Amino acid sequence: MMTMTRRWLTALLLSASALCAAAADADPTVSIVFMGDVMLADHPGQRIKQGHDPFKPFASILDSADVRVANLECVIARGGKAEDKPYTFRAHPRVLKLLKRHVDAVSVANNHSGDFGRAAFAEMLGRLDGAKLPYFGGGHDLSQAHTPLLIERKGLRIALLGYDEFFPRSFEAGHKHPGVAWSEDEQVVLDIRRARSVHRADIVIPFMHWGEEHQPRANDRQRELARKMIDAGADAVVGTHPHVVQDAELYRGKPIVYSLGNFIFDGFDDADNNTAWVLRLNVDRTGVRQAQIHVGRIDRHGTPHPTGQPMPIGLKP
Repeated sequence: MMTMTRRWLTALLLSASALCAAAADADPTVSIVFMGDVMLADHPGQRIKQGHDPFKPFASILDSADVRVANLECVIARGGKAEDKPYTFRAHPRVLKLLKRHVDAVSVANNHSGDFGRAAFAEMLGRLDGAKLPYFGGGHDLSQAHTPLLIERKGLRIALLGYDEFFPRSFEAGHKHPGVAWSEDEQVVLDIRRARSVHRADIVIPFMHWGEEHQPRANDRQRELARKMIDAGADAVVGTHPHVVQDAELYRGKPIVYSLGNFIFDGFDDADNNTAWVLRLNVDRTGVRQAQIHVGRIDRHGTPHPTGQPMPIGLKP
C-alpha cells in the first residue's frame, strides 16, 4: 500500500512539474534593451580603427538582454556624396563587425541615414544584409520601410517599427526608391495594427526619431502621437533624436520614453548632451512587465560609461 502511495505521489509531483514547465514555456519573458543615437563616424570611427570598442563599458548590460536595439545615426558606406547640410556622418564598413557583436537590430529611421544620398543608403542596406544585421525603419522601397522587423525569442514574436519625423523629408522611401519610413499618423497607426493582424506579433514597439533638439521635455506633438500609438496597440514607445534624454511616463499602464539621448556620440560639451540612457524592457505576451533605465556618461571620445544602479519605471500590475 505504501509503495502504491509513493508511486501515486511521485506521478503527481512529476505531473505538477510538467504543468509548471508548460506554463512557464507558454508565458516566456524576453528582455529587450534600446540604445539611443549610435554614431560610428568621426572620432568614434577613428577610435574603432585604432582598436577601441566604444560599446565595451556597457557590454555586460547589453549582453544580459535577449534582444539589443540601437538607432544607427550614420550611414555605413564607402560611396555617395555628402548632402548640403550642416552635419553629415558616414562610417567606414569596418565598424560593422563591432556593431554586429553588440547589437541585434538597428533602426535606420533618422535624419542622418541619407547624409550621402540614396546610393550610399542602398549600399548600407546591402552591407547590413551581408553582415546579417537586421534593420528596420527604412528599406529599398516604401513597402519595405514600413514593414516591421520581426524578432522571435523563446516563442515570442516581437515587431519593431521605426519612423523619422525630423527633416529633410527627402530621405523618405518611395515606391521605387530606397529611404526611411516617414512618420505620418495614419500610416503609423495602420502599421501597428498590421503588425498584429497580418504579421501576428505578440509585442509591438515603435522606435521614433522625433522631438526638438536639446529640449529636456517632450513636446505636445510627441505626446499626442505616442498616445495614438499606444491606443493603436503598441506595447511601448521609445524615442531618440534630441541629443538629450527626455521625460518618461506611463499611458494606459504602458511605458513611453521620449528620448534616450546620445549613446555613442562625440562633439558635445554639455553634461545633458553627454548623458546616455539604455532602456531595458522585460516583456511577455501580456505586454511590458518591467522597465528600467541604465544611466551612462559619455566621455570626450564619445564612449558611454555606466554610472550606477538602474532606475525602474513603475508599471501597473
